[in-house]
Amino acid sequence: MTIIGGGVVGLAIAAELSTEFSPLCILERNPKFGQETSSRNSEVIHAGIYYPHHSLKARLCVEGKHIIYQICSEHDIPHKRIGKIITATRREELDELEHLYRHGLRNGTELTLLTAEDVQALDPNIASVGGILSPSSGIVSAHGLIDFFCHKARASGADLLTRCKVVGLVKRGGEFAITVRESGMSEPSGHKQNDRSRLFALGSQLSTFSSRYVINAAGLESDTVAGLAGIDVDKAGYRLHWAKGSYFAVTGEKRKGVSHLVYPIPPRESLGIHAVVDLGGGLKFGPDVEYLTERTLDYTVDESKRPSFAEAVKRIVPCIGPEDLSPDMSGIRSKLQAKGEPPQDFIIREESDKGLPGLVNLIGIDSPGLTASPAIAKYVHTLLAFHS
Repeated sequence: MTIIGGGVVGLAIAAELSTEFSPLCILERNPKFGQETSSRNSEVIHAGIYYPHHSLKARLCVEGKHIIYQICSEHDIPHKRIGKIITATRREELDELEHLYRHGLRNGTELTLLTAEDVQALDPNIASVGGILSPSSGIVSAHGLIDFFCHKARASGADLLTRCKVVGLVKRGGEFAITVRESGMSEPSGHKQNDRSRLFALGSQLSTFSSRYVINAAGLESDTVAGLAGIDVDKAGYRLHWAKGSYFAVTGEKRKGVSHLVYPIPPRESLGIHAVVDLGGGLKFGPDVEYLTERTLDYTVDESKRPSFAEAVKRIVPCIGPEDLSPDMSGIRSKLQAKGEPPQDFIIREESDKGLPGLVNLIGIDSPGLTASPAIAKYVHTLLAFHS
């Protein structure tokens, strides 16, 4: 088995499957695992409030949340169950707040409806005419989670290979021929070094090997990998749109301004610029949504966004002004919806009906992908069992 993509989702799948499928290798194009979307996000453990009923996002988020808290508790991964407040800041938003509350309950999340006075008692600096408390929301060390999945997969004998970009994926009989371009020395690992890991360790520019099963968890390039396998990504609805999200950090004493995650009533394309209390006690706001016209991994944060950020921040935490904000970080999300379109569900499917048995594509794994990652791994396991 081969897993393409060493982000948190690919690593969670490797950890889940490596005890049953051997040999198993995971291919990551970057020098380290989890360098892209997995480590450039809010690190929030989502509760599962917003997503459509019966969607994969709703189901796998709720399931994944419980698994992540269990993993963190049992393996000392840094995390905090700090809770989230969704705040309505105008009376005309109260109907939407009520809708979100009932929707989240139907998704199986624990929620409490709050008055303005309740919000003030919990977090006095939050602007509110009413809110929702999600006590099961929290934050987690994404790097800690990534390291856990890496160690678990390696302990089961998986080979984890970096600097390996898949450039060819062709179905030949009952297997896939996978061609990889290497950029520098890779570092295979596992209990024993098989022929495949020796091949990569030699550092040849192009390498080709065969694999019965392929899991495409390539994140930002998952549609590209699907295309390599011969799938018409536009016809299949697999075409991805990259959306950059930037964050601004709060400096000085005001970084202690709130103690919960704080979210506005969500706009159409995202959950809105929200307050994130990190594990070190810092406070930042983001992400915004900037659809990219080109696929460029540019993580710079544009200083000129400060006024628009400050305006969004002021809506939910009025005591923080533009002078309190400093450019922090950014990430890029893979979205199935184009700009202005409604959000879409995860695509996670085995491709036998396209003449590609043994290929599982994971496309458009944006938020809540980090929270859902261990549940996504179990879902992929179920798909493989069903189609074997």
